[in-house]
Amino acid sequence: MKLGLKNNEVVIVPYAPEWKDEFNKAKAEIIQTTHLKPNQIEHIGSTSIEGIRAKPIIDILIGVESLAALDKTFFKNLQNAGFYRLKVERPNEIVCAKFTDDTFETKTHFIHIVELEKEKWDQMLFFRDYLNTYQDVKEQYENLKESFFSTELKGIQSYTDYKEQFVQSVFEQMKSK
Repeated sequence: MKLGLKNNEVVIVPYAPEWKDEFNKAKAEIIQTTHLKPNQIEHIGSTSIEGIRAKPIIDILIGVESLAALDKTFFKNLQNAGFYRLKVERPNEIVCAKFTDDTFETKTHFIHIVELEKEKWDQMLFFRDYLNTYQDVKEQYENLKESFFSTELKGIQSYTDYKEQFVQSVFEQMKSK
């Protein structure tokens, strides 16, 4: 199993059961360096969805009481586990990444830090759990991701935008549950 993508690269690969092991290894490192509790760290993204093709990057969700309360020490501790804060601007979310080496060219993991048990936390976990529960929805999502490569679109932002309507439709299911 090979992890990682260069900046703006979009590739999906067959599901690898080792992704769960890689998540658990990263989770243990994060707990050790930050003293977060296990219930604050979840495996999300396509590598957490059993059996589907995914970008070979492990997505990790971290829930904290308050994003505003995070200090330099917290991010230094994450850095000790190999995760660096990115200059990505997203509402109610801080993004960090782990790289293959100190050239910072190839990302292997993303951390999405959000407020624990608030809307973004709930949405990300619901998406993972919903796709793992409903095989037909999981297949639709995988087919959508694969169809991206038959378009003229390129780059990670286009890939994310291409999937957005589907993602939002799953979030709508959350409201009806």
